[in-house]
Amino acid sequence: MNYFFTSESVSEGHPDKVADQISDALLDEFLAYDPDSKVACETLVTTGQVVLAGEVKSKTYVDVAEVARRVIANIGYTKSEYQFEAKSCGVFSSIHEQSDDINRGVDGKENPMDQGAGDQGMMFGYATAETENYMPLALDLSHALLRELAHIRKYEPELMPYLRPDAKSQVTIEYSPDGTPVRIDTIVVSTQHDEFIYPETDTKEASLRADAAMQSQIAHDVKRILIPRVREKYKNMRDIHKLFDDKIKYHVNPTGKFVIGGPHGDTGLTGRKIIVDTYGGKASHGGGAFSGKDPSKVDRSAAYAARHIAKNLVAAGVASEVLIQVSYAIGVAQPMNIYVNTYGKSKVNMSDAEIAKKVESLFDMRPKAIEERLKLRNPIYLETASYGHMGRQPEKVVKRFESRYMPEPVIKEVELFTWEKLDFVEAVRKAFGL
Repeated sequence: MNYFFTSESVSEGHPDKVADQISDALLDEFLAYDPDSKVACETLVTTGQVVLAGEVKSKTYVDVAEVARRVIANIGYTKSEYQFEAKSCGVFSSIHEQSDDINRGVDGKENPMDQGAGDQGMMFGYATAETENYMPLALDLSHALLRELAHIRKYEPELMPYLRPDAKSQVTIEYSPDGTPVRIDTIVVSTQHDEFIYPETDTKEASLRADAAMQSQIAHDVKRILIPRVREKYKNMRDIHKLFDDKIKYHVNPTGKFVIGGPHGDTGLTGRKIIVDTYGGKASHGGGAFSGKDPSKVDRSAAYAARHIAKNLVAAGVASEVLIQVSYAIGVAQPMNIYVNTYGKSKVNMSDAEIAKKVESLFDMRPKAIEERLKLRNPIYLETASYGHMGRQPEKVVKRFESRYMPEPVIKEVELFTWEKLDFVEAVRKAFGL
């Protein structure tokens, strides 16, 4: 019997994602000037207000208010009617120095490779062969919808001139019993918008008619502009492209109106979209958020490393679906365990426990080794803070950091999303005799 699975995504203007991006922009700024910075910062955003808190140990100074305002402006909160605007919002900082009790478990080792984990916990990585980027299809489509909607809002506003920054998407996929995607069952898109149709009279009925007219226009544009553009992005992936048929059910702004949104409509917090950030609910999650944390925090670095392992195992042909778990104790370098689950889809004559032993010999999972292998002591994190940390395209970019408190700008070539590279495929194939 067929079954259904749903994943959601949120836009860069969603209040929780605004918070994530500010936290990661602060992290990047610290790492740009001092790569050894230890950072764990949280952000809260609400009507006209940004609150920054957390712990930092660094040799540099960062104007945190300036960084926060720059992020907010780049997202698109630049109008006073949003009641959350880059230039006028208040920014309150309560960032203080990292606890020595935590720091001594991480630093101060004679051998840098013995650097301990920044905290205890378990982290998961996952990969599946159902898409070209080894991500669950429902989540991949959900991200694609909102990336394209943001592109239209920022670069082709004449197509949908009423768009505001806050938005959410959700996609339900119908699967056959063997786990093959059969069709897209439902697409949900909720986008914040200007009030572009006004009531003819000052009555409730006229107001409801105006709201219905706005909803109808937005639904029309989503189906006639957004969906075809997203479908076109999958034109080289025939198995996915064909899933866009005329039987898809659409729910566009199902409440009927979405003018009040962003941090004014809903308070945002760092780390409150961890399922959007990872695998859309298709895989386990250890519970630790990513944004605002430097790579000594294994919540982030080990989750990236586990994704790197899972993706290379699937790409190498070890299994068509893989879940990796790794766990740590604070201050201890070696992980407590490495666990592998292939969901019965292994293509090698080995148990999952035997696969885990091979993984342990192939991938050094000590925190410092992960930092070096994936080049995580670089300012690469703002780009991760919206539209998912996994399934992204690795690329080299040049980033420039300027501050009136520093004599010169910092210009760095960095590599984004290194954990998405398929650089261990050959080593994996050799180890498994593939």
